[in-house]
Amino acid sequence: MNGEIAPPPSPPQPPLMDDIHDQNPHGVVMHPTFFWGKNAEILFSGWPGTRTGMYVLSLVFIFVVSVFVEMLSYFQLMKSSGNNNNLLGGAAETIIHGVRVGLAYMVMLSLMSFNVGIFIAAVAGHCLGFFLFRSRVFRNKSQIFCP
Repeated sequence: MNGEIAPPPSPPQPPLMDDIHDQNPHGVVMHPTFFWGKNAEILFSGWPGTRTGMYVLSLVFIFVVSVFVEMLSYFQLMKSSGNNNNLLGGAAETIIHGVRVGLAYMVMLSLMSFNVGIFIAAVAGHCLGFFLFRSRVFRNKSQIFCP
């Protein structure tokens, strides 16, 4: 050592672009762009993993949650006329709003897996939900707004 000071350690090197596609501990490849495949990680660590049946289940789950979000978006719990308890009605509407927002964020987080199948399931679920609960097909003629 003879009184010499050791040089400081070198800073860590940034990851190479090839390292982005490395596998995580669960054996699932993380993609920074949209990809098509069953090997994905959606919402929870290790789910659906690499099993085809679990991937199909995740597609159905995201589809149903998307339909449910659209249903809650247009669901009116209590009509303004005839409702004498504003506090109870407001609390119920707030709870429904909280559930809807939580489920919508869950769908958004699942889309962050960049899996094309999940993307299609979410969009299809929102479209079906809109068609069932908001489109003019199932509304009375008096409810249709024509400017």
